[in-house]
Amino acid sequence: MPGLFDEFRLKGVTLRNRIAVSPMCQYSAIDGMPTDWHFVHLGARAVGGAGLVCVEATGVTPAGRISPGCTGIWSDAHGHAFARITKFVKGQGAVPGIQLAHAGRKASAQRPWEGDAHIPPEQGGWEILGPSAVAFGGNLPIVPRAMTKADIHATSVAFADAAERALEAGFEWLELHFAHGYLAHSFFSPLSNVRTDEYGGSMVNRARFLTETLAAVRKVWPDHLPLTARLSVEDYAPGGVTLDDSIALAKLLKAGGLDMIDVSMGFNVPDVSGIPWAPGFLAPASERLRREAGIPTSVGWLILEAQQADDIVRREQADFVMLAREMLRDPNWPYHAALALSRDNPQSLLPVQYARVARR
Repeated sequence: MPGLFDEFRLKGVTLRNRIAVSPMCQYSAIDGMPTDWHFVHLGARAVGGAGLVCVEATGVTPAGRISPGCTGIWSDAHGHAFARITKFVKGQGAVPGIQLAHAGRKASAQRPWEGDAHIPPEQGGWEILGPSAVAFGGNLPIVPRAMTKADIHATSVAFADAAERALEAGFEWLELHFAHGYLAHSFFSPLSNVRTDEYGGSMVNRARFLTETLAAVRKVWPDHLPLTARLSVEDYAPGGVTLDDSIALAKLLKAGGLDMIDVSMGFNVPDVSGIPWAPGFLAPASERLRREAGIPTSVGWLILEAQQADDIVRREQADFVMLAREMLRDPNWPYHAALALSRDNPQSLLPVQYARVARR
């Protein structure tokens, strides 16, 4: 069985190991443009030895941003701004990826350290869209405008346009953010979608925005490059998305040309108390989805130790792991994991400028 430091190949892309830097919002963009902060944040993790370095949730429209500080790729200028990041990441031996997103009813929010609440229009907030006029609640109380069919189609097109810009910017891995209560997830979940047209009701109807968006992106994203999606595989709330629902959705998405599922969970309703927090608690769900839907998976959430990550890969619970908090704490996590697992020549994960002075 492959382990954490074996290569992983998907389509025409090979990751040097099975450690990925998960998309992590930095809330540090200016008008959607990545800044020096993003260059250093992402570049440092590529230097640290990860196989895949994925840019945070990046808005396909200005209204699709979570906050005013979120990255966007709704213009060619945004794509050009990412090019120096992708070039540097590739130069360090990592694959550059980007997560395309529309925040839906969770958009127009303050940065977390500013309150993490909706920004009202009189303070610079923007119109919030959703599948239905159902507010997220909690600190995000503004009721979204229910999208028209024209809105839905335009948003799918915006995802495809953003994918073309991402390709031009040098990204080699594309993830569609279909999780965490953002627009796509809110379409799929019965807790946020009460539509009675072809975009609501049955599982297939609630998945329609996702499958149509995938189809639009699939037309413009090259077949030799990975096209993946992050799913919240469970809402952990009564009447919400279950793992069985997500397995059925994964089968639909695979049939539509999706290459991999990034397994995540929740965040479609506030104050959920049923999440079984424990180290690696999503690995069994990833294993089941991988097996029953017949599609590769990655998984994150409370993966803390090298041996734990290696076990997840060797047990075929996921094809690789997505690390977030641990990568923030330690950009050189892959190197330290190689030491912990007694890998030969762990210095090979580091650039020559560091490897020559690295010590066990």
